[in-house]
Amino acid sequence: MNSIRDYNFQGKRVLLRCDFNVPIKNGEILDDFRIKRTLPTISYLKKQGAKIILLSHLGRPQKFSASGKSLLQEFSLAPIAKKLEELLKEKVKFSKKIVGWRVKKEVKKLKVGEILLLENLRFEKGEEENDEKFAKALAELGDVYVSEAFSVCHRSHASIVSLPKLLPHFAGFELEKEIEVLSQVIQNPPSPLVVIIGGVKIDTKIKIIEKFLEIADHLLFGGQIANVILRIKGICVGKPWPKEEIVEKLKEIELTNPKIHLPVDVLASPDENGEIYIRETGPGSVRTDEEIFDIGKETIQSFGEIIKSAKSVFWSGPLGLFENDKFAKGTKEIGEIIAKNYEAFKVAGGGDTILALKKFDLLDKFSFVSTGGGAMLAFLAGEKLPGIEALE
Repeated sequence: MNSIRDYNFQGKRVLLRCDFNVPIKNGEILDDFRIKRTLPTISYLKKQGAKIILLSHLGRPQKFSASGKSLLQEFSLAPIAKKLEELLKEKVKFSKKIVGWRVKKEVKKLKVGEILLLENLRFEKGEEENDEKFAKALAELGDVYVSEAFSVCHRSHASIVSLPKLLPHFAGFELEKEIEVLSQVIQNPPSPLVVIIGGVKIDTKIKIIEKFLEIADHLLFGGQIANVILRIKGICVGKPWPKEEIVEKLKEIELTNPKIHLPVDVLASPDENGEIYIRETGPGSVRTDEEIFDIGKETIQSFGEIIKSAKSVFWSGPLGLFENDKFAKGTKEIGEIIAKNYEAFKVAGGGDTILALKKFDLLDKFSFVSTGGGAMLAFLAGEKLPGIEALE
């Protein structure tokens, strides 16, 4: 891929595709992690004399508008413009339009170093449909395309795959770093490599489990994915029984592989609030009316010993319902053990993992934290990402 270091941006209109798909409530941004990661590239382009036009999506507004709900305001990028102004300490212009003569007029008025953020790309159907006409309309606004949106590179959307083909295209600093670090995780990680997989999105992690069974020394499981494996192996009853397609896919994996480590004790409760009761028990003693919401003390200790000996650690997915402090101990203590392994190359990623790291003040204790969720897992599993291929 071409690097932005190798181009003269002086006076050029740069279409910078970011991922500002962040949680917003009542106009307030709850997590600005992804926004902050784009700042080095934005600052660099400013210093190089570019005119910067920021592109991003937020949520899935088409889904709501198609159902007749008037919720488009909830998906506006206007709060992002305010947050960028706060972080950059300068004016960031905002356009309610995405394509058309009004936007062209605003772009034409841009001076060197100025920044304009366009409204949510997904307000236009052409974005998710990868419509060539929409991509061409976007291309008319700029001279150069730069991608700083690794986290959506697994999507075949217009601004990700069609737009870069229409202009000179480059990878931003963050996207370069994502590829560099994640490539190291699967190609040349210091050994032993310990992989921790948790969270609730089981179907997105099956391919990555297969990949890491080949290259990792240990795979530690927690969260819903551990609960499902325990049920499939007949160790744990609990509820609910996983979807049949998930069961079939997991059965294809060698679940008896000695690299796989499952919880030996868990926190079980009839409800996720833990108000009726919480008990620490072996997975085989979980009752039919209970669910597992965290790993237990013995599991934390045994997982911890493995992590302490690691030279590389990759973590995706919390090990319990960490949002509830009653079930946060497993995720918190495992995170702290990883952080204290100062010699290890430590990488984490995924939305819930990032939220957990922020909650327990561990974000800056890792060598690298990926902005990607699905894109990160797809990349690590060896899948081709359309947004990366478009930049090559």
